[in-house]
Amino acid sequence: MKLDLQKFYKASNPIKTLVVSNPEDRQYYIDFSAVRGAKIIEELGRTIARLSPETPTCQLFTGHIGCGKSTELLRLKAELEKQDFHVVYFESSQSLDMADVDVTDILLAVAREVSKSLEDIKINLKPGYFQNLFKEITDLLMTPMELSEVELSAGIAKITAKTKDSPKLRSQLRQYLEPRTNGILEAINNELLKPAKDKLKEKGKAGLVVIVDNLDRVDNSLKPSGYYQPEYLFVERGEQLNQLNCHVIYTIPLVLVFSNALGRLTNRFGVDPKVLPMVPVQVRDGADFEQGITLLQKMIMVRAFPGVSWEQSQNPNFNLITQVFDSPDTLERICRVSGGHLRNLLMLLFRCLQREDPPISRNCVESVIKQRCNELTLAITADEWQLLREVAQHKSFRGDEKYELLLRSMFVFEYRDEDGSWFDINPILMEAKEFQL
Repeated sequence: MKLDLQKFYKASNPIKTLVVSNPEDRQYYIDFSAVRGAKIIEELGRTIARLSPETPTCQLFTGHIGCGKSTELLRLKAELEKQDFHVVYFESSQSLDMADVDVTDILLAVAREVSKSLEDIKINLKPGYFQNLFKEITDLLMTPMELSEVELSAGIAKITAKTKDSPKLRSQLRQYLEPRTNGILEAINNELLKPAKDKLKEKGKAGLVVIVDNLDRVDNSLKPSGYYQPEYLFVERGEQLNQLNCHVIYTIPLVLVFSNALGRLTNRFGVDPKVLPMVPVQVRDGADFEQGITLLQKMIMVRAFPGVSWEQSQNPNFNLITQVFDSPDTLERICRVSGGHLRNLLMLLFRCLQREDPPISRNCVESVIKQRCNELTLAITADEWQLLREVAQHKSFRGDEKYELLLRSMFVFEYRDEDGSWFDINPILMEAKEFQL
């Protein structure tokens, strides 16, 4: 069996999200739930399909950016579709400016994506409220937009496109929409979601599920209200996000889980956020966690040789590992230093492939690790190094702002075991001479 370099390179792209319903992507999928401490996707799906199929549910999902949330949510979409739910999945970052998001932006994005998805299956709804709203917005923005007869999704898309690149127009639109938030919510529920669910029922569907991905990427910027954006959206305005008349899953910024706002967040939504932790490469006391390391190695090898089992990869008669790396130790080294952060691991591998053809040498891996370590350390201040040493020593984390920055910058990773959360620093930083001081 020979390694196809171009296919391997393409499969290792760190910014590609695996779409599990696609057979080619499915062969690269590794289920890490056994080592992550919980079957989170199963819990989200069970809440919708088993516990409350008829009554709308609203759930929150979070984790480090790049730890595999989108892949897991697309797996959930595929699972729910097998159970006859109509699932609308979208990446909010495609249409919203993550530096400046408001509740009406999210609600209109949901309305657009739901109506677009329904139009694709020949369900066309024309809520009267929005026809009037479009006309008023056209007058307000004084921009010629033909919105009178367009589909709902196209109308919202035109407005979004017009305001996305112009803070001035966006601010005008916000001031106009803000007092109408409850009216917009009511129209979405009564004129879009309710009739949509009725029509879907006629087609034999079990219900409607909306998955809003990438909202965890909203900037931690200060809003005019005095709240940071994540807290403003999900705590101060969470009640409105919780009122959509269908099953909804929002991804939320991880910092909210470690902030003083967590209690209020849980009250607003009536549920605890589900956290997707890192894949552990060691346990709390620093001992190796072989099961986690093995799954990470498997993740790389399955991208090199799709459909080949880990047992076959290890078989010395096939020499599969040594077609990719100069030795099994080099494969293990790159997996350990990733800290179980899936995108980091693929990024290190990707950089190695950009430098040399497989088998990738140990020198190449060490050089890439060194470069990444250097990039990360440039941003770390002396007092942050002290905080990192404390995290590494105590494996715990305090919810104040200084620590939150370490989490957001991915200098600190969160892991789970049967005793709950524990923390450690990104293993690449342990290589830095500043950490040793």
